[in-house]
Amino acid sequence: MEEKPIWEQIGSSFVHHYYQLFDSDRKELGCIYIDASCLTWEGNQYQGKQCIVDKLTNLPFQKIVHNITAQDHQPTPDSCIISMVVGQLKVDDDPVMGFHQMFLLKNVNNAWVCTNDMFRLSLHNFG
Repeated sequence: MEEKPIWEQIGSSFVHHYYQLFDSDRKELGCIYIDASCLTWEGNQYQGKQCIVDKLTNLPFQKIVHNITAQDHQPTPDSCIISMVVGQLKVDDDPVMGFHQMFLLKNVNNAWVCTNDMFRLSLHNFG
């Protein structure tokens, strides 16, 4: 079987690590962001490691479980990796909801960090 390109291996490993941390202890997500990182969460902008971690740890639920249904990864011309994730999540006793999330990963001091993160629930208003 053919081995996946390195950017797919790195992207997949990052995605697995991110959601494992998110589902178990969101405070630990600080290790993947840097002070220059940006997060767009449902259209709201957050910049900086501490601001992002504060947002994620103060989301209004106790328990969350992510189920990743698809992920795609691409190398960028400046040696970064862009990752697109599609999946479902379940918070507390709420119904399952779809979501999309995009990460831009950059190698800083021999570690892959998330410089850009965009998240949207897959909610549609057809009315």
